[in-house]
This record gives sequence, structure tokens and C-alpha cells, in this order.
Amino acid sequence: MVTIKEIKNTIAVAIAAAFGFIIALIWKDIIVGLMNMTPFKVTAPTDPTSAVVAIVSGIVITVICVLGIIYISKWGGVAQK
Repeated sequence: MVTIKEIKNTIAVAIAAAFGFIIALIWKDIIVGLMNMTPFKVTAPTDPTSAVVAIVSGIVITVICVLGIIYISKWGGVAQK
């Protein structure tokens, strides 16, 4: 029989993984944008101001997602190893 604790644990792990994917996708876009500012173009070029905004946004989103992972992990009772 599945317990509430197991359900919360499974949900917490899934949400933490989703936050991790969000972080990865944001930083992928930032890295691609920075690469476009060099001679190694990946897509259309971008300007330095948008690169700074992208980096700051990436840092803020990363911090929010990490705090979300910590909160969800505590809520779900995910064991730390």
C-alpha cells in the first residue's frame, strides 16, 4: 500500500527535477547568447546589454529554483545522502 509519505516524496523529487531542468534551460540560453557575442556564432548576434540582463536573470532564476528544491525536498521528506 502506498503511503502519503511516499507520495509526497515522489512529488518532491519530480518537482526538484523540474526546477533543475528550468535552471539548465535558462543557462543554455545564456551560454548560446554569450557565444553569439564572440566569433563563434550559434544563432543571430545579440548585444552586450541583453547578455547582462540574461546573466542576471539566470542567476535570479537559479537562486529561486534552488530555494524551491530545498523547500520541496523538506516538504517531501527526501532523505539527504
